[in-house]
Amino acid sequence: MTSRTSLVAAAVAIVAWAAPVQAQPLTEVAFGTNWLAQGEHGGYYQALADGTYERYGLKVRIVPGGPRANNRMLMAAGKLDFYMGGSLIQAFSAVEKDIPTVVVAAHFQKDPQILMSHPGQGLDTFLDLRKSNDLLISKDGFATYFQWMKVEFGFRDEQVKPYGFSPAPFIADKRAVQQGYVTSEPLVIEKAAGFKPNVFLLADHGFSTYSTTVETRREVIDAKPDLVQRFVDASTVGWYNYLYGDSTGAKALIRRDNPEMTDELLAYSAAKMKEYGIVDSGDAERLGIGAMTDARVKDFFDKMVKAGLFKPDLDYLRAYTLRFVNKGVGRDLKK
Repeated sequence: MTSRTSLVAAAVAIVAWAAPVQAQPLTEVAFGTNWLAQGEHGGYYQALADGTYERYGLKVRIVPGGPRANNRMLMAAGKLDFYMGGSLIQAFSAVEKDIPTVVVAAHFQKDPQILMSHPGQGLDTFLDLRKSNDLLISKDGFATYFQWMKVEFGFRDEQVKPYGFSPAPFIADKRAVQQGYVTSEPLVIEKAAGFKPNVFLLADHGFSTYSTTVETRREVIDAKPDLVQRFVDASTVGWYNYLYGDSTGAKALIRRDNPEMTDELLAYSAAKMKEYGIVDSGDAERLGIGAMTDARVKDFFDKMVKAGLFKPDLDYLRAYTLRFVNKGVGRDLKK
């Protein structure tokens, strides 16, 4: 009986081994971006398009942001699992307001925020911009990075004029300076006005925030750390493949979610992200895309305290965690 039982058990084991492995059900994840679909969201759309999220056991739904959306609030309220943040200023503000959200990755090593000027007008260096009396800057820009510019470089409030998100005033006034993103606005100006503007990336002048962060609620980290890790890792792989692989599928999904996005702008955006090291530079070259360090976060927090945005006793360490990054995930995909 013992021998027969052993044979039967062995036979069952062989059959079980030979049978197709049943796929585990995918975990549904809702990820909200902070604006309409664009090239700056490419890594997430890449991970969706090429099946990376599925390989990590995730069924991801990307929820685009926009002028009438508030995905940050939806994430904080539990309606979304993850959110694509902007700069660390938002994360510090969440701590200040006791909102239990945490940055778990930073897929941009540099904030793409720029200022642009006309060439040949005596505004050809960053410090030259202090001579312009027409700095076209939005309310959000005035409340954040411009406060840093005042403290660090001596810019003045009276220089600022309202920015209406139209290039026309900048094009018409050769002494004007306009805000923008390095990944889009210079191309808009070149096509509309026929000249290449001077471009000043604030990150290259000391505005040291991370950008395009991944945020979630503290309760998600505590209850589902494996889910957080899989989403961060899969998104990071998506960014490597978007920058260094075939991004055709990702760009098609971006155009699906935002029909106004053009092939030309998507190509320009990707090229500028590489040229300026927006995604893959600095600590990311050693630790992998998505990297963060305590020293870098402290550096930026100290600058924002100096600029008057936050009090020095704010417990900014609650704004982020290094638990899910700095593991070199995806570096082998870089070509």
